[in-house]
Amino acid sequence: MRNRERVWRHHRIQLYYAAVVFIVMTLSLFVTGAGAVVLYLTGVWRSVTLMAIGWLAAASLLIGVVVSAAISRRVLSPVIRLSEAARRVAQGDFSVRLENPGRLEEIRTTYDSFNDMVQELGATETLRNDFVANVSHEFKTPINAIEGYAMLLQDPALTGEERQEYIDRILEGTRRLSTLVSDILMLSKLDNGVLTVQRETFRLDEQIRQALLQLEPRWTEKRLELDVELDSVQYTGFEALCMQLWTNLIGNAVKFSPEGGTVRVLLRDRDTRIVVTVADEGEGMSEETQRHIFEKFYQGDTSHRSEGNGLGLALVKRIVAACEGSIAVESVPGEGAVFTLELPKRSES
Repeated sequence: MRNRERVWRHHRIQLYYAAVVFIVMTLSLFVTGAGAVVLYLTGVWRSVTLMAIGWLAAASLLIGVVVSAAISRRVLSPVIRLSEAARRVAQGDFSVRLENPGRLEEIRTTYDSFNDMVQELGATETLRNDFVANVSHEFKTPINAIEGYAMLLQDPALTGEERQEYIDRILEGTRRLSTLVSDILMLSKLDNGVLTVQRETFRLDEQIRQALLQLEPRWTEKRLELDVELDSVQYTGFEALCMQLWTNLIGNAVKFSPEGGTVRVLLRDRDTRIVVTVADEGEGMSEETQRHIFEKFYQGDTSHRSEGNGLGLALVKRIVAACEGSIAVESVPGEGAVFTLELPKRSES
């Protein structure tokens, strides 16, 4: 239907310009013919010289040119404005907006599409600049730490305990850098659709149990209680990516839960979809944080900044999209957060 509408609009523009040319030609012929009729009726046809006929033709041509110029200016001025606006956008000015030019629907539609395009380009440029700034900051912090501790290790007067502490800090910085690089590469692949992983059939409940076991040192250190209810679910999807989903979501719940709190993990097998819920008893988040929580490098709680790089939930969002599912968060400040993830069921074929 949309293609048919575009074709119809294109034909309307062609008809519009054809009508303009036809009107101008008709007007020129009318002036010439009217002049000839006047000369004939006044009886001076025979006495008309070639010079007079030339002047008549010139007048007719002049009128045609003036009328054509006026109509062309009216018709072409929106196109000229569009061209000038496009030139400014090409030079990096994303504040350009085109106002509604008039009654012609095709021009209005073109202007609206142009404004939408520039708005999206401006948003993309802002995200790109923010991304570069954030990546630079995230790399700079651990690199500076590694450099500082490496310099301290050169002191021959260090005790064995101090030396081991500095080595541990350097290893922590390198792990953080490695995780950051891996997350950025994964985000890039997801954003550009170049993942080469194949769908596999596996037990989703068993995979979530494995994720909980991987995170055991973290939740036992904080003496957290786990409330786990998992339906038996056979799922066909990206096994490695799904594992990253659970480690990121449950890891976040563990990170933000208070010591001695409870983390709840539910897996429910519905008729046409699979629902996973991960809830914590942390400090919760504001509405503003909820709006941005899935954005790259966004960290609403800066007190935990040293424990992550702000890419975990952005990765979760991209992986869920790759699985054709959805994810939402509900939270009230002081009452924790609940992440609800839905995945469509797939046949094993």
